[in-house]
Amino acid sequence: MSDQPTSPLSADEFSPAVLAQLRRLQQRYAADGQDLAAYLEGLYHADYINYWDYIELDTLLSLQRPLTKFPDEEIFIIYHQITELYFKLCLREYEQLGELQAPTLGEVVLRLGRVNRYFENLIDSFDVMVDGMDKQQFLQFRLSLMPASGFQSVQYRYIEIASTDLANLVPEEKRRLLGDAPTHEQFMGCIYWQAGATVEETGAKALTLTEFERKYAGDLLAHARHFQHRNAWAVVQRLSEAERQHPRLLRALKQLDVNVNVNWPLMHYKSAVRYLQRDPNDVPATGGTNWRSYLPPKFQRRIFYPQLWSAQELEDWGKGWVEKVLGEES
Repeated sequence: MSDQPTSPLSADEFSPAVLAQLRRLQQRYAADGQDLAAYLEGLYHADYINYWDYIELDTLLSLQRPLTKFPDEEIFIIYHQITELYFKLCLREYEQLGELQAPTLGEVVLRLGRVNRYFENLIDSFDVMVDGMDKQQFLQFRLSLMPASGFQSVQYRYIEIASTDLANLVPEEKRRLLGDAPTHEQFMGCIYWQAGATVEETGAKALTLTEFERKYAGDLLAHARHFQHRNAWAVVQRLSEAERQHPRLLRALKQLDVNVNVNWPLMHYKSAVRYLQRDPNDVPATGGTNWRSYLPPKFQRRIFYPQLWSAQELEDWGKGWVEKVLGEES
């Protein structure tokens, strides 16, 4: 603290509004044993905050580092970076949702609504990937990216885990084999996405998957434990019975289920058809993922909230959307 005496603040020296704020600041800093004058002197020497500094614009624009000379590779990089930022926004909402020990209907619907809007923006923007790049450029620069794949987006996996009970991310047949009270390790050991990065000829794990697990297996397990009682469905169960049946909540939950588990993977499938389907032989994905059997929602049938859907809706999960897209591409 400064040893120099401080004179009382005078109403003659400051406008009433400034004087009131200075007094508030003095009370705040004094409560922590700090000298307001020293902090004000530091503020005097500080520069103004500019937009480009605040959002780290120069750093942000320097993060695109193409591996080839093909111009459209930068489109590919930027779009995926934008996607990951949207995922980060989603995870911010899930974290705040999980903090609600006594949630209200309005709070839950608000958070779920934000996540839905983020995904809807991503889904609507995916034409940047579907039609926004030259196909021949993509088919050439993609060879420099192996074995990297969008499959390796850990934030997307975090979103899935934060959305539902972990059991819903395990295929039904494997879930039955696990028996009663499986551990987090057992669930994570047979999570659905492992089937998406296998070598089709042998069934062995592709390098994409082994590298992903090597980097993130521990983080994913910790995330699953963290959200065991904090995932969106667990928070919904803390609402009253009447609130759990509210149309706004049911609509938000079902929309989230469709956005994450049908519309988002379907846009990836549409992009894969656009760039990788080359009859009679399909071009393999960069990470060796078996995209034709992995991406279509009707095959994976990931459903966060099976309790909310009718038996017929569960039976028809994803089929209409996939058939519509295949019809458009034929």
